[in-house]
Formats: sequence, C-alpha cells, structure tokens
Amino acid sequence: MSKTTRATQVLTEAKVAFTVRTYDYDPNAERVGMQAAEALGEEPHRVLKTLMAEVDGKPVCVLVPSDRAVSMKKLAGAFGGKSAAMMKPADAERLTGYHVGGISPFGQKKTVPTAIEAQAMTEAYVYINGGQRGLQVRLNPQDALTILKAKAAPLIA
Repeated sequence: MSKTTRATQVLTEAKVAFTVRTYDYDPNAERVGMQAAEALGEEPHRVLKTLMAEVDGKPVCVLVPSDRAVSMKKLAGAFGGKSAAMMKPADAERLTGYHVGGISPFGQKKTVPTAIEAQAMTEAYVYINGGQRGLQVRLNPQDALTILKAKAAPLIA
C-alpha cells in the first residue's frame, strides 16, 4: 500500500504536522468508520468518517465521528439549505476521485464546501481518511479545518 496519495500530498504541501497509519481494511465491515477505529485502537469519536452529501442538490463534504450519524436537518442548516441527503456512492466517487471507503476530504478532484462536527474540534488530534482504503492520517482538527476552509458545526443526530 502506498502511503503517498493526493490527500497526503495536500497535507505535505500545506506544511502541517501529520502522521500516516495503515490498517487492514475490511470491505465487508458493517460500519467502515467503526472498523477503522477498532483496527487503529482509537476511540471512535477521534476517527472521523468522510461523508459526501447534497444540500439543496449541491455537493458538500461532512466529517463526523465514526460512531455517530449525521442529522440531515442540522446538515442542511449548516450550509444554509432546506434539505440534505446522502450522495449516491457512484456520484461520490466520480466527484472526489476516490473510492468509497477511501474518500478523503483532502485532495478531492473538485473542491466542495466542507463541515466538521463541532465536537471534533475539542480533540487534540483526529484521524481522517488519507485517500485510500486502510489509510488514515492523524492531525490536529484545527489544521484540517484550516486546510479544508471548512466550518465547524453541530452535525450529529
């Protein structure tokens, strides 16, 4: 497995401190984010899952703790919209250039508005997908917020 992806290149170019962790990705896992947290030996609230959604028909990227679900109402509100829905996997892959299970918010083919669950901002570090199945990057959540030009918002149900 290569530890260099578009995501890690973005982080390197931004000159932020991060480390790369790999684990055995299980494509049959019921909840991929939870499987990642378990494989890394980390608390699920520190391992953020990257979700692609649409707010009023426009694509957005959302980062939430792997053990939590996104509130569609809160998601729509975070982007000033009326309705939100999860993006179809094939659409998410086409938009981001990554495969489902390996979608990173960093280095996507098309930059879209991004929000990070506000509670994650209280952590000293978080894990975020590094652009490949079985690859996570560990970094300060404030660095992620800055690089992604994201907003912190309450997003979980």
